[in-house]
Amino acid sequence: MIRAILFDFDGTLADTAPGIVKTMQETFRRMQLPIPDERDMRATIGLPLTQALQMLGQLNDADALIATRLYKELFPTFEASDVSIFDGVRDTLARLRDHGLRLAIVTSRESVSLDMICEHHGIRDCFETRVTHSDHLPSKPAPDMVLALLDRMQLDRNEVLVVGDTTYDIEMGNRAGCRTVAVTYGNHTRQQLLSAHPTYMIDSFRQLTQLI
Repeated sequence: MIRAILFDFDGTLADTAPGIVKTMQETFRRMQLPIPDERDMRATIGLPLTQALQMLGQLNDADALIATRLYKELFPTFEASDVSIFDGVRDTLARLRDHGLRLAIVTSRESVSLDMICEHHGIRDCFETRVTHSDHLPSKPAPDMVLALLDRMQLDRNEVLVVGDTTYDIEMGNRAGCRTVAVTYGNHTRQQLLSAHPTYMIDSFRQLTQLI
């Protein structure tokens, strides 16, 4: 029996890709570095920010930290203003909660930006708890963030669905021993998602209720 659902954020609950791309472009522009291809930038969504910037710019550790600080300074202007919640998310979250399911977020995004976006879009109270990059656990696809939530929420892995839009999310959930749900409208393609072997695959967020 499913008692809880753990959601990735970027590309699963919220369409953050346009803002992330815009902020990355401005970060590299201000550092006077070549601007990566948009497809490459989108492919890193789901990884910790510093890791993504380092990969994209082939940066050394020091420059990666500079890029991360600059990105965070630019976030309120460039990223936050372009975020939208995917269609069907609010009403589906409400239905899931009405059915007694416990909901949480597991994300590579830091807690400050996550809380800012959730508060702005009125979905912060939908979730019992969250684990973010700010918790300093090994990043996706390692299972640690999911395992931390299972421990905190006192849940068995068989009682939990992990929902995400990237192979990092699905591999994380699989490695934690949970059933996984891949959403096809996010940042990784259907073919990429299939390579991670999700338990289920859905094309719209509302279809999640059919799995419960």
